[in-house]
Amino acid sequence: MNSLHEDVARILLERARSYEGSVERDEIGAVLSAGDGIARIYGLDGVEYGELVSFDSGALGLALDLDSDDVGVVLLYGENAVREGETARRLGKAAEIPVGQASLGRTVDPLGTPLDAMGAVIADRTMPIEKKAPSVVERKSVGAPLRTGTLAIDAMVPIGRGQRELIIGDRQTGKTAIAVDAVLAQKGTGVVCVYAAIGQKASTTAQVIETLRRAGALEYTVIVAATAKTSAALQYLAPYSACAVAEFFMERGDDVLVVYDDLSKHAVAYRALSLLLRRPPGREAYPGDVFYLHSRLLERAASLSDALGGGSMTALPIVETQGGDISAYIPTNVISITDGQVFLQSDLFYAGVRPAVDVGLSVSRVGGSAQCKAVRKLAGRLRIDLAQYRELAVFAQFGSDLDKATQDRLEHGERLVELLKQGQYEPMALSEEIVLLYAAAGGYLAGTKPEGVAAFREQSLRFFKYRKPEILARIDASGDMDAESEAGLKAGFEELAGLKKAE
Repeated sequence: MNSLHEDVARILLERARSYEGSVERDEIGAVLSAGDGIARIYGLDGVEYGELVSFDSGALGLALDLDSDDVGVVLLYGENAVREGETARRLGKAAEIPVGQASLGRTVDPLGTPLDAMGAVIADRTMPIEKKAPSVVERKSVGAPLRTGTLAIDAMVPIGRGQRELIIGDRQTGKTAIAVDAVLAQKGTGVVCVYAAIGQKASTTAQVIETLRRAGALEYTVIVAATAKTSAALQYLAPYSACAVAEFFMERGDDVLVVYDDLSKHAVAYRALSLLLRRPPGREAYPGDVFYLHSRLLERAASLSDALGGGSMTALPIVETQGGDISAYIPTNVISITDGQVFLQSDLFYAGVRPAVDVGLSVSRVGGSAQCKAVRKLAGRLRIDLAQYRELAVFAQFGSDLDKATQDRLEHGERLVELLKQGQYEPMALSEEIVLLYAAAGGYLAGTKPEGVAAFREQSLRFFKYRKPEILARIDASGDMDAESEAGLKAGFEELAGLKKAE
């Protein structure tokens, strides 16, 4: 019995000696008011900007307004459950999203909660939603092309991996279609895609997801959705969450394409939050830091140096204009941040020119250095010819007596317009783009009426696909057109011309 007492005493003494006391500090506050997705809290003196705050009711919020008397918290979840007098606690961490290889093919909200009824996402790690952009020394020049599968863009407004290219235009002019085509075009290239649906109708987002699923593109795509029915706070976080997911893959060494659809609605959601937080309104009632809102997001797109793995993040932000006014506040802000823009003209769209790319207002400031050499060579005069055609067409409608040179130039422009037309969700392979550009540059379209260009295009692609598949395979494998491929294209078009004459 004495030995048992001695053993107990020895164990208690050892535990007492090894005990290391610790004190956990839990900072709490009280809700002064709650409504419209905003809670004012008294007592959280040490809370930091962007820190998560939890409530006894189970709600979760984000501290975005630090006043001397209280803290303004935007509610992410449970906004209707928060009551006056309720206790709120600091969580001591910023907003994060779980990411990993298992994220591919999934649809999640801005905090990583699954929305697709496929169970929890198995995360490799969590990434902070807000993060400092890579510095200049951590980047390298844009040098590799990112093909969108849209001939008009790849030929005249090329995009490089690590670039930020704005897609801008009025409502219902095909902005989302171009972005989705770019995602579809990455199939088999190893590029990971992230699509952020910001303030879109749930039905529209569902259609995009279904389009990706039918094309087999969902397996390399992550969807981050904050639809119109979700809170303004989640819509505000959505593009940053999508960027964080993209950064996980970029830092792993992968090339990533991220689409922000769209930043106009993102700015509206932030404006709503700012006004509810009693921040002073500025131009068009937007807060003074609305430029920083998008600059700190888009600056995170980069082509990382080889020392950091050589990954890249290419951003395709979408902005909606009103009546084609690209000089409005948000469009001019985003244009000044990005490396170029693809402007979609509503008049062209309604005239049946789709994609409705306005070559006069569209530009890519860095993508040309990453463009495929063959495409750059073949499309050298394409932009000039189209711009001249559009200018001549305006004057030609006022007169009927046109000289032969003007008529020929107008007809050549009409043929080019028809050649660049492309169906929705039908991205083209590099070899197909080179075939069509070679036909235009080599003069093989010269004898074709504008109304017959569509048939010529289909016939040419079908001829090379079934009669000369080795040429297409060689171009796709090399990513360019060498002398042998060029000779094969020339011989193929001459053979095709002979077959037409025989008919």
